[in-house]
Amino acid sequence: MATVVSGVADLQANVGNHLGYSEYVEVTQDQVNLFADATGDHQWIHIDVERAKAGPFGTPIAHGYLTLSLAPGLMEQVLTLKGFAMGVNYGCNKVRFTAPVPVPSKVRMGATLQSVDEIAGGVQYVVELVFEVEGATKPSCVAECIYRAYS
Repeated sequence: MATVVSGVADLQANVGNHLGYSEYVEVTQDQVNLFADATGDHQWIHIDVERAKAGPFGTPIAHGYLTLSLAPGLMEQVLTLKGFAMGVNYGCNKVRFTAPVPVPSKVRMGATLQSVDEIAGGVQYVVELVFEVEGATKPSCVAECIYRAYS
């Protein structure tokens, strides 16, 4: 269940709080192949199932940026903003791909609100996102992402 915040003051009151976890979502080979087509990254560790079986991970792995690209959809499960007209992704301060996402696997995202700053017409807030593969001991991606919400 998403953390619901209403307006700037409520968002600021949640700085330092873990906002929750998304549900697990499956990462499939079809998804990886479509991402490869969209980005032009057709490296064999992602799309050549037979060769990847003999590779360093024993299976194909998802692109790191595919994992990060799950953030917008999963964020909807973690944080609901009320009192704002719209929001946008503004970028990332830091992104690390700390462990592979084997294909197939299930991934979830946890989020911690790090900061909130007022800007013209709204707020800019930074959230640490941690992507975890079900059953893994180490996160697959840790990202410090910046969002803006406008009134």
